Amino acid sequence: MNLGDTLVSMGLPVYNGADRVEKVVHSVLGQDHPNLELVICDNASTDRTEEICRDLAATDARIVYHRQPSNIGQIPNFSDAIARARGTFYRWVGDDNWLAPDYVSRCLRVFEQDERLLLVTTQQAYTGPDGSSRTVPYSGSGYLADDPVDRFSESLRMLNEDPLAMDPLYSLMRREGVLGVNRGRVLLREDEIFAARMALAGPWGHVPEILAGRTWEVQHLADIARKIGAPSWHVRFATALQCRELLRALGEVPLTPAQRRRGRAVVARMYLRRHGTTATRRGRKLMSMAATLVGR
Repeated sequence: MNLGDTLVSMGLPVYNGADRVEKVVHSVLGQDHPNLELVICDNASTDRTEEICRDLAATDARIVYHRQPSNIGQIPNFSDAIARARGTFYRWVGDDNWLAPDYVSRCLRVFEQDERLLLVTTQQAYTGPDGSSRTVPYSGSGYLADDPVDRFSESLRMLNEDPLAMDPLYSLMRREGVLGVNRGRVLLREDEIFAARMALAGPWGHVPEILAGRTWEVQHLADIARKIGAPSWHVRFATALQCRELLRALGEVPLTPAQRRRGRAVVARMYLRRHGTTATRRGRKLMSMAATLVGR
């Protein structure tokens, strides 16, 4: 299977990215893969994003620019980008992302070697607010398993142990395969739920080299809820809602009763682990408050 001439689409959902968007556009268009499409979905920006993107589209026929008539929300804008794309393969890019010039061609080589693969990830560099860069290698093989529950388990393991080692939402994907995966409702940690659903849908490949990068900043759940339009009460029940959606995901795919039991057990362990961490943190706060009161 030779994918050298296959159309690859990049989807760039953007909102008020005037000071960043041009750089990522040039990074995408600088790929050594010859057949490329860049779909920009502007979520009704109020800065100069529209003007910049229209100017860029006028100079390169590979750019497709679409402006939403009103702000439809972050997650729907992401979904609209992949729906408008035409490529056999697809990748989301953020306005703070960069790609190595051989990113697409290196990922396509992995697809050529294994026709089972739904997506291919790479090692990434993450830049923090202070300008420092961090990268975490992934050396596992759980995502290549034929058993969907093994892949599902690996997804939840990585989310809890080190989410920077694997970022499937910023991977090269088989577009039709990913379009068939239920994106679910607008929830906190929706990206983690979607990643688990993609793990159930098919095996993943990986290139253990830094071929992409993005910024990274730890955000409070309340801030994320406001950003994506989730109800504020979701913050208090984020883990319970996430685990409920993960159990629902297990019910959406054909599994044997034994596989379903294994999957549910994995979700239960994640719930207990995260609630145990929360309970420990709250206990420490209570002890600190008690010590302060006694000191008075």
